[in-house]
Amino acid sequence: MNNEKAAAKDRITEGKKAITEGKTALGIELGSTRIKGVLIDFKGHVLAVGIYDWENSFVDNIWTYGLEEIHTGVRECYSSLRKAVEDTYGIVLQNIGAMGVSAMMHGYMALDKEGRQIAPFQTWRNTNTQKAADELTELFDFNIPLRWSVAHLYQRILDGEEHVKNLDYVSTLSGYIHWKLTGKRVIGIGDASGMFPIDSEACGYDVCMADKFDKLIEPYGYSWKLRDIFPEVLTAGEQAGTLTDEGAAFLDETGSLKPGIRLCPPEGDAGTGMTATNSVAPRTGNVSAGTSTFAMVVLEKKLSKVYREIDMVTTPTGFPCAMSHANNGTSDLNAWVSLFGEFAEMMGIKAGTGELFEKLYTRSLEGDKDCGGLLAYGYYSGENITMINEGRLAFLRTAESRFNLANFMRVHLYTSLGAVKLGLDILMDEEQVKVDRIMGHGGFFKTKGVGQRYLAAAAGAPVTVMDTASEGGAWGIALLAAYLADKTVGERLEDYLETRIFRELSGETVIPDERDTAGFHTFMERYKAGLSVEKAAIEAMDW
Repeated sequence: MNNEKAAAKDRITEGKKAITEGKTALGIELGSTRIKGVLIDFKGHVLAVGIYDWENSFVDNIWTYGLEEIHTGVRECYSSLRKAVEDTYGIVLQNIGAMGVSAMMHGYMALDKEGRQIAPFQTWRNTNTQKAADELTELFDFNIPLRWSVAHLYQRILDGEEHVKNLDYVSTLSGYIHWKLTGKRVIGIGDASGMFPIDSEACGYDVCMADKFDKLIEPYGYSWKLRDIFPEVLTAGEQAGTLTDEGAAFLDETGSLKPGIRLCPPEGDAGTGMTATNSVAPRTGNVSAGTSTFAMVVLEKKLSKVYREIDMVTTPTGFPCAMSHANNGTSDLNAWVSLFGEFAEMMGIKAGTGELFEKLYTRSLEGDKDCGGLLAYGYYSGENITMINEGRLAFLRTAESRFNLANFMRVHLYTSLGAVKLGLDILMDEEQVKVDRIMGHGGFFKTKGVGQRYLAAAAGAPVTVMDTASEGGAWGIALLAAYLADKTVGERLEDYLETRIFRELSGETVIPDERDTAGFHTFMERYKAGLSVEKAAIEAMDW
C-alpha cells in the first residue's frame, strides 16, 4: 500500500512538472454522445480528463447539433479538464506544448464570407443524400458514401437550397472548431478523406475529380469552385496554426490559457482511432465500436474495384485505408441497458451505469453461440452498408427461439457488429486483404473479454484491446499533437507510435473461438435474410 501511495505521489509530481513546463499535449474530440478532452505528457501518459455529455437532435428530418450547443460543449469540456488539473495538481493550466481538435467525420458545416453559419449542421448520421452520392460515385468511378461532405454539398445544390450561392467555407466539425481556435481553414488528410476523394501520392484532394465536380456544377453559375470553399489539406506532423487571442478566449472563459499554442491538423474520429490503436501502418487494422461502428484496414495496394459498402479514406499521414462504416452501433443496446436500469430502480435496487453494463454484457457469455434464434436491428438511422436509408429499431424472435436474458444481450451485442461485418467480409474474402493485427477500442470493449471476444468471432482474427482503449479518440488526437511538438527530424508517425508510445503499454489479445465464429456466421445468415423485414418496417411505420 505504501508503495502504491509513493508511486501515485511520484505520478502527481511528474505530471505537475510536465504541466508547469508546458511539455504536454491536449486533445479534444467531439464524439456523438460525449465531448472529451485529454491532457497527456510527451510519453502519452494521461494527466487529466475533461468531459461534456451531449446528444444530437432530429430537427426537420435532419440529425444535427445546434451551433450554440457546439460552442458550449467545447467550452464546458475544457472547463472540466481545467478544473481537473487544478484539483489534481494544484496549479492553473496556462501553457500547453501543443493541442489538436478532432470530431465525428463527414457531415456539412456551411459558412458565408462573414463566418456565419448559413445552413443547419448536418452530421454523418444523415442519409438524405442518396441521389447526390449515386451521381458522384458514377461520375468519379469512386465510392462516395451518403455521409461525405461533398455528397451533402451536391445534394444541397440538387435541392436548390438558397444558401449555396453564398458559400465561402464548407468543412467538417473538427475543421470548424479548429478555425474558431486558429483562424486557419485547414484540415487533416484523414478528415479530408471523408469530405472528398484523396490522392495519397500528392496528399491532397484528387485534382481530376475536383475538376469533374466543378464542371458538373458549372450550369448553376456559382462564383466559387470546390477547392475555394474546402479547407486546405495537411498531414500529421505539420503545424496547422497557433491558438489566437480570440481562440484562447473562446476555449477558456477564465482567461488563464495563453495564446500561441501550436495546433496539429484537425482530424476525424477515424484518424484518431487509428492513432490511438497504433494502426497507421500497412497491414494494421482497428475497429471502433460505439454509437457508430467502423472497421479500418490500412492497405498495401488499392482495391480491385469500387464497392459501395467500402469507403476509401486515409491515415493521418495519407496511407490509403479501407473502411467498413456502419452508422449504427450501440445506441439501441445502450437504450436497453437503460431500460434494465429503470427496472432495477423501480425494484429498489441501486445499480450504477457501469455495473449494469458489466453484468449484462457478462451475462451474454452464457447465451447460445447463435443467440438462440433471436434477431435484432439497432437502426436508429439509415444504414449505408445495407442500403437502407431510414432507421427502424427491431427485435425479432419466433416461438421456437430461446428467449432469455443471456441471448437477448448477446444478440444486441452481435448486431452492433452486423453491418460492419458485411464490409469486413468483402475485404477479407473478396479482396484477400492481409491484416497482421486488429485493435479494438470504444465503449463496446469496456467490459473485459466480451465485446473483444465477439469481434474476434466476427473478424475471424485475433483482436487486441489496449489498456488505453477507454481513452479513445481524444487520446489519439492528443498523441497527434504530441507528435507535432516532440517528434525528431524525419521521424515517421508509425515509428513514433511504435517506439515511443506503445512500446511500454500493455494490452490483451483474444484469439477467435471456432464455436463463436460458427455461431456468428449463423447469426449473420439470419441478419441478411431479415433485412427485408427491416425494409418493410420502414414502409409500415411511417409515423
